[in-house]
Amino acid sequence: MATFVYFSLCGTLMGTWVVNIPAIEERVGISHATLGGLLVLLGLGAFIGMQVAGSLTDRLGARVVVPATGVLCSATLVLPGLPREPWTLAAALLAFGFCNGCLDVSMNAHAVHVEKAYGRPVMSAFHATFSVGGVIAALVGAATASAGLSPATGMAAMGVLGIAIALVSARALLPTAPTAAGTGSARETKQAPAAGRRRTSRRIWILATLALLVMLCEGAANDWSALHLKDVLGAPASTAAFAYGTFAATMTIGRLLADRLVARFGSMAILRYGAATAAVGITIVTVSPWTWAAFAGWALFGLGLSGCVPQLFSAAGHADPSAAGANVSRVAGLGYVGMLAGPAAIGWLTHLVALNHAFVLLILLCATTAVAAGILRAGSDRRSEMAASSS
Repeated sequence: MATFVYFSLCGTLMGTWVVNIPAIEERVGISHATLGGLLVLLGLGAFIGMQVAGSLTDRLGARVVVPATGVLCSATLVLPGLPREPWTLAAALLAFGFCNGCLDVSMNAHAVHVEKAYGRPVMSAFHATFSVGGVIAALVGAATASAGLSPATGMAAMGVLGIAIALVSARALLPTAPTAAGTGSARETKQAPAAGRRRTSRRIWILATLALLVMLCEGAANDWSALHLKDVLGAPASTAAFAYGTFAATMTIGRLLADRLVARFGSMAILRYGAATAAVGITIVTVSPWTWAAFAGWALFGLGLSGCVPQLFSAAGHADPSAAGANVSRVAGLGYVGMLAGPAAIGWLTHLVALNHAFVLLILLCATTAVAAGILRAGSDRRSEMAASSS
């Protein structure tokens, strides 16, 4: 339950920043182009924070790092709401992005240990809770805007609440990573053959590459789904906005259902058939001239992608429990690069072809992920491993 709280907290904090972007952009007096450049700093800070937090989590334990980063992320939330100059906003976004990246990786590393101790898959549900946090942020943001509060006031209030939640929930976290009989002792881990370590490292980087492909698709959907309906199919703006809503809704529903499917069919099947479903969905979006079919395509795209990233994060963490934080940071870090690169890649392709034709890239990435899903079979069987640890 504490892990669910931290995932929801992380989603709420990031969502609070997102819903205040228009007001902050107007306050600072910058263009969309300048804002786009500043958002790169947010991503850069998050990427750096992910790499730092991964090693710290393995060294100090999630029970120390998760609440600490939750407090820091909550405390820095107010920073982007204060500046009136672009350069101070840049510094604020870099700091907030760094702390958010630290919280993201440390809570995912802890989630791997919780899943192992819990005895059955639960990672997808954690990621669904992150999405719920975004919904909470949207509702709170609408309420504060209606009340006439400034972005700084609303973000500060949410930050104070976040600090309290992070501190109160800390005691319920696992004190240390599980050391069940299948993981081996620390001495045995140190004596592991170099070839075995190299195989693990190679597998982690393959998982990270797949995370990049999947999250690139997700990032493209975030920024281009509504524009596709508006610019390609001629839908009114009010209708086009539901394209992303459809995608996000099926993503959340899929993650709530994915854990049961993983327990029955295995993580490899979820990654393979999920990516294949996403490929079918984005193919419908690419070729269909009808708005209703485009909605169906975006829904399938979100449903297919929903369970992919949690399986990759979980597989990375379970590959070597003693280095779960570092491994998750590699996969999450490269995946985050994909999330940022997705909108840019599609935008660049639109200089060459129509927007819907640019989505062919997403079809190819989903198909590649489906073909490469066998990498999850190459690792240990997580269902057997978790069953053994729970018994």
